[in-house]
Amino acid sequence: MATLLYHLGRVAFRWRWFVTLLWVAVLGAVGFAAAKAPAAPDDGFTMPGIESQKAFDLLEQRFPGTAADGASARIVFVAPNGEKVTATENRAAIEKLVTEAGDGSQVASAVDPFTAQAVSKDASTAYSTVTFKVKADDLTDTAKTHLERAIDTARDAGLTVEVGGDALAEKPAAGGSAEAIGIAIAALVLLITFGSLAAAGLPLLTAILGVGISMSAILALGTTFGLSETTGTLATMLGLACGIDYALFVVSRYREERAKGHAPREAAGLAAGTAGSAVVFAGLTVVIALAGLSVVGIPMLTKMGLAAAGAVLLAVLICLTLVPAVLGFWPNAVLSRRERRNKTKRGNGENGGSRWARVVVRHPVPVLMLGVVGLGAMATPALNLQLGMPGDEAKATSTTERRAYDDLAEGFGPGFNGPLTIVVDAKGATDAKGAVATISKEIAATDGVVSVSPARFNQAGDTAVFAATPTTSPTDEKTKDLVQKIRDERPGIESGTSGASFEVTGTTALNIDVAQKVQSALIPYLALVVGLAIVLLLLVFRSLLVPLKAALGFLLSVLAALGAVVAVFQEGHLASWLGVEQTGPIMSLMPIFLVGIVFGLAMDYEVFLVSRMREAYVHGDGPGQAVVSGFKHSARVVVAAALIMMAVFSGFIGAGESMIKMIGFGLAIAVLFDAFVVRMAIVPAVLSLLGHKAWYLPRWLDRILPSVDVEGEALSRKVPAPVTETPAPRLTPVP
Repeated sequence: MATLLYHLGRVAFRWRWFVTLLWVAVLGAVGFAAAKAPAAPDDGFTMPGIESQKAFDLLEQRFPGTAADGASARIVFVAPNGEKVTATENRAAIEKLVTEAGDGSQVASAVDPFTAQAVSKDASTAYSTVTFKVKADDLTDTAKTHLERAIDTARDAGLTVEVGGDALAEKPAAGGSAEAIGIAIAALVLLITFGSLAAAGLPLLTAILGVGISMSAILALGTTFGLSETTGTLATMLGLACGIDYALFVVSRYREERAKGHAPREAAGLAAGTAGSAVVFAGLTVVIALAGLSVVGIPMLTKMGLAAAGAVLLAVLICLTLVPAVLGFWPNAVLSRRERRNKTKRGNGENGGSRWARVVVRHPVPVLMLGVVGLGAMATPALNLQLGMPGDEAKATSTTERRAYDDLAEGFGPGFNGPLTIVVDAKGATDAKGAVATISKEIAATDGVVSVSPARFNQAGDTAVFAATPTTSPTDEKTKDLVQKIRDERPGIESGTSGASFEVTGTTALNIDVAQKVQSALIPYLALVVGLAIVLLLLVFRSLLVPLKAALGFLLSVLAALGAVVAVFQEGHLASWLGVEQTGPIMSLMPIFLVGIVFGLAMDYEVFLVSRMREAYVHGDGPGQAVVSGFKHSARVVVAAALIMMAVFSGFIGAGESMIKMIGFGLAIAVLFDAFVVRMAIVPAVLSLLGHKAWYLPRWLDRILPSVDVEGEALSRKVPAPVTETPAPRLTPVP
């Protein structure tokens, strides 16, 4: 492996014009294809195999012409203090709004609250539901403006009018200026690490090129494979993150080889052969984690994972070819000013990384205990993890969606914001209406149900739908228990309907089902990803204990990160500092995202850090000195890579949406725990305690495993050592 990549790096350095133009041509080709490709249809969020999804599909089949996932706006009216919405003037204003809203070109229906009995008992609050023929993304500006004008007219009449639903809701956005600050901090970290604008800019340039190619390819293939810009969100984030990291390690190794006295082309080859080998295996661990998302069974998540895996593979290819090629154009520009003046000290001098490693090697037990106990304490809140999908209740009180949620809860009860949709399939019943009436009556009598709405039949008269309002809010555990109770009592209810059956769906039931399916898929996903990664790391490090230690360290850091997320977003600790106005359940996909993304990044740091220790050990250092040598050469770069990732992820904390805040905080804190506690403290402590046993591999297994030579042992025999005295590097390009 190392020898092959060594030659690849030298060829790319030598044929730099050809390699660079080839990548530019690839970008132009896929960019042109993306521009000409039609927009991919939005599949929406589907979850095959759960009851709420089956009922949702039945609704679309039995109620043709009405999109079950069409946009909707729930308009909430609150009368002025002391008045009622049923007063003549207030009622007239509400009915006028309903009439005007119903005239919209994309509107399917607008319900009059006075005919639909959508008025609270004290007549202080009423609501109207406006449904559209198309999804929220397909609503025209004209349709939105038409509805907004009708709402403004009602407000002018003296009513308090708030709007929930997705029709007029703003799309979640990333952190805006905060995210830009995060990227700026990443650039600053690169500049400080390398002391050269060129060295800092090269990883950013190649990473952006890779992301451009990845996103263009996703858009170009969108129609064929059902991909969209949403699918590419994860690909963009990880393509940029891994692209910067991988180029960072290769450039750093190139500078190291130049400092040893190697010529530019030779240094590029050695960097590709050593650091490049680590890049290949680090990239493969990320790909395993992302491709493994397909086991969860969510089509959208599968597409996101595979698209991101492709972006990471592309980042690896660019790192191994384009980075050496660009180094060929300006072989000395990436060196710091002191290195260009040939003033860099050589030899076995100490630096911050080696000094810290010596402290850990001298006191491994206290460091190990402190790290494990600290992360274990941080993981404790994860025992109370409650999965769900935060809705309007988690939004800021400054948004109309949150105020509409609060007004409905106050006027109609907390369960009104999360009604359960009951879909009755009476196709096989002898008396369809009687069967629906029986089911409706039984569900209405269930403890925890406040009321049920009148049933609505399709044109064929064989399917009906009605809503059951719980007594508790959508995210309350009692609501989850109610859904399960209704489903458990289904056989007894259906037995008296002569052939009819029913299913429970709706947003609340869908969120509950998704949370349960994701939770049940988490263990198989962890087993698959961690198992394959252990096998891969076994090849890289040729050790039984190092891969096992890497996997256990990752589990510890991800559990601690999940505990921190629960402590802030579910239990409310320090929530006000992050702008979290309402606590609630943790987003259902959050554990999967944490495991998949953080596992990939954690294994990156593991491969880059421990491969330098393995390299030192193979070349003759003792176990303790190998730890120190590995930290001396790689700790600074690993720290820089982690700081860059934390800066980028922290930008999402500045978003207005609670879910985006949660993702940004979770990923940033996970990188903090894994890079600085696990990799920088626990890993060297464990390796120093294990001594030679850390690198033990049974002879029979050693004979079976292929030799990949990540540490570049073959290169050390093949490439002659540089001369002791070397002239100062020139500032002109070297062929």
